[in-house]
Amino acid sequence: MKRYLLLAAVVLLAIAVGAYFLLRTKPEATYRTAKVERGMIISSVSATGNLSAVITVQVGTQVSGTIQQLYADFNSRVKKGQAIAQIEPALFNAQVEQTRGNYLSAEANLEKAKVTVVDARRTMERNRQLIKDGIIAQSDFDFALTALDSALASLKAAEASVIQVHGAYDQAQTNLRYTTIRSPVDGIVVSRNVDVGQTVAASFQTPTLFTIAQDLTKMEIDTSVDEADIGRLREGQPVSFTVDAYPESRFVGKVRQIRNSPVITQNVVTYVVVIVVDNRDLKLKPGMTANVSIETARKENVLKIPSAALRFKPKGAKDAKEKPSGGEQRRLKKEVTQQVYLLGADNKPVPVTVKTGISNDGQLELVDGNLKENDEVIVELVSTQKKSGGMGSSPMGPRF
Repeated sequence: MKRYLLLAAVVLLAIAVGAYFLLRTKPEATYRTAKVERGMIISSVSATGNLSAVITVQVGTQVSGTIQQLYADFNSRVKKGQAIAQIEPALFNAQVEQTRGNYLSAEANLEKAKVTVVDARRTMERNRQLIKDGIIAQSDFDFALTALDSALASLKAAEASVIQVHGAYDQAQTNLRYTTIRSPVDGIVVSRNVDVGQTVAASFQTPTLFTIAQDLTKMEIDTSVDEADIGRLREGQPVSFTVDAYPESRFVGKVRQIRNSPVITQNVVTYVVVIVVDNRDLKLKPGMTANVSIETARKENVLKIPSAALRFKPKGAKDAKEKPSGGEQRRLKKEVTQQVYLLGADNKPVPVTVKTGISNDGQLELVDGNLKENDEVIVELVSTQKKSGGMGSSPMGPRF
């Protein structure tokens, strides 16, 4: 009986000792750190847009008819005034001849009216002399005067008719000239929308026959920038971008225009930013999608800390300063003081108050704070392990 009691006492003592050391076990955290570096930092705004020619002209027609011949095709280089298409001119030639005949007839009527005026004036002057001598009655003189006034009125009507018919003649000639479609600018044909034999109708809306890019060596990108970032942009800022066609190449440009008109899509407000691009080698083509990075600030030889260091917070830690919210938070984004943590000698995070400046995707400028180059700041908690108090490595205590 005493043996069983002794054995039970030993077992209870072992359990008590195991529980004591198990309760004394303290968690040990493992952290990932990153060094404070010195170098250049570039702040930028990202956006997307499509490439297009700076000046693109849509060439239409002012007369209706059938396309008789095409003198230009896709990618054709054209000069200003060069014929690029011909509409069947037969109908317009007939209209020119008809109006020309009307014009000649009106001119003949004008000459006839002039002769009538001369005759009426001569008769009136003769009757004026005869009435002085009492040879003719007053009524004869009045009749001659009336005939002269009527002839003068007919002359004015004939002159007006000549002007009217001459206008119709000029219009017919102009319409005939319009049957030859000419390029309004020097450039490259990027689109052709008609074929030989196709009928085009210039009625309420002028049809587009060709699209001509005036100069593909100079292009532009129309990007949409969010309202939260538009305040950081200025005209003349440098831009770099990539296109899917040349993923290994990076192209450059600069901001030419920031348009004030907002674009609102599903309550999202954006603004159009126009970027000019040099395309001397003609690698870039209209319509390509550009992934744009607009440089808003650049600083050399400054201390940089990883952005993840500001997001790290030990369990139970509080911010040194309460962050503002909403628009105030965006306004003070570059001025607010925050905390980062160094790894202390006892493997515990030590808070350090810092003030940050400009930032890029992964790093921030260190404006102020008790940090120096090569200091290691905590960026992430990797794991938390339990360390034994000295009696075995098993977290469950000793086993019997």
